[in-house]
Amino acid sequence: MGSLAKRGLNNYVKQLQENPLRTKVITAGVVSAISDIVSQKLSGIQKLQLKRLLLKVLFGAGYLGPFGHFFHLILDKIFKGKRDTKTVAKKVLIEQCTSSPLNNLLFMIYYGLVVEGQPWVNVKAKVRKDYPSVQYTAWTISPIVGWINHKFLPLHFRVVFHSVAAFFWSIFLNLRARSLALTKA
Repeated sequence: MGSLAKRGLNNYVKQLQENPLRTKVITAGVVSAISDIVSQKLSGIQKLQLKRLLLKVLFGAGYLGPFGHFFHLILDKIFKGKRDTKTVAKKVLIEQCTSSPLNNLLFMIYYGLVVEGQPWVNVKAKVRKDYPSVQYTAWTISPIVGWINHKFLPLHFRVVFHSVAAFFWSIFLNLRARSLALTKA
């Protein structure tokens, strides 16, 4: 079994190096799927909601994977791949001021409009009410993820690492969205 897992990991790393965008898109989609399945089960949904699952996969594969791929490429070009403490701090600061707020905002809008099928007026009100606390919570956690990512991981693993961190963050966001919906019902 160990050699099978090792071969699988080696194959995955090879794909990351040879087909980075495609591999990150697929990875983000798969991680989004697993995250949503866990979220659905933790929130008490008895029968798996396939439409919701597919819409979450679409968000992961269609937005998070490609966005992360190009965002990290741009950061590495700007800072020429440096990993000294000052450069890593700048990368994390840029990430926390741009990609973190944008990704959370887009997720909340997408979740409300597309996944839940809510009208824009409801989504806008929910974002206005909940976004500040969601982003504040993100800023307490994601700088640590960003620091580890930019300091210790090679470029081709950064989106993968971020996808794994996003797995847990997405569960938090899903459970939060679910608990808010339940309190209104």
